[in-house]
Amino acid sequence: MHQHTLAGEITQRGVGLHSGVSTHVRILPAEVGSDRYFVRVDLPNSPIIPAQVAAVSQTQLSTQLGEGEVYVRTVEHLLAALAAMGVDNARIEIDGPEVPLLDGSAQVWTQSIAAVGLVSQPVSDAQTPITIKEPIWVYQGDAFTCALPAPETRFSYGIDFELSAIGNQWYSFSLTTNNLQKPENTFVTEIAPARTFGLLHQIEYLQKSGLIKGGNLDNALVCGAEGWLNPPLRFANEPVRHKILDLVGDMSLLGKFPVAHLLAYKASHNLHVQLAQKILELI
Repeated sequence: MHQHTLAGEITQRGVGLHSGVSTHVRILPAEVGSDRYFVRVDLPNSPIIPAQVAAVSQTQLSTQLGEGEVYVRTVEHLLAALAAMGVDNARIEIDGPEVPLLDGSAQVWTQSIAAVGLVSQPVSDAQTPITIKEPIWVYQGDAFTCALPAPETRFSYGIDFELSAIGNQWYSFSLTTNNLQKPENTFVTEIAPARTFGLLHQIEYLQKSGLIKGGNLDNALVCGAEGWLNPPLRFANEPVRHKILDLVGDMSLLGKFPVAHLLAYKASHNLHVQLAQKILELI
């Protein structure tokens, strides 16, 4: 059995979606068995924040890990890229409270990971996969997330918006990892490039609520009654693909992806995390 870490260092700098604060990120190789974790190098004693379900502290429009003043926000895109590309162990140093949004997708992260490559790390004990034997459901009104028994890891998502430019969209893909040079890693081509999106009529309210301070037309798609303010889209169904990106990132907090069909409809980071918590309780 093997785990994998990065073969070199990755660095990126950018503005956080909600905080509007510019941060510098260094992603470094990490020892076998150390998992993916953040280090707030700007705080005294450089506290460590594990990328685990138990560390989730907030899920309002993004996923936040940590406690009190020691936290890191909007971790989902970066963690999705690392986990989907097979990086089991990584030290993520960050000098501020929020991961940079970059272009609003995970594409910069996947390109950076592919550029440095991975190294194999032998492990002495075989790892037991997370296998779902019975359906696990989490509901909130007509929204839900669930994990269904399946022979492979598959993500499916549905969204439904009144704005005609988005409307009802569904997308599904099967996840394969540790194959950076192979076309089967559909995450890199089909999911990672999908950018975050927002609704024009909600922007003023969110800004008054202290959110999306770093959002702009260069790092987020914005949709109004007349259509998209900043086309073209990278995919005709880019919004639902981005929701899968978020789900992949949130499910990565389990440490390894379940062998299951992970299905969501009109869900949120909160429902994603509730499903992950329930999976941990039942395995």
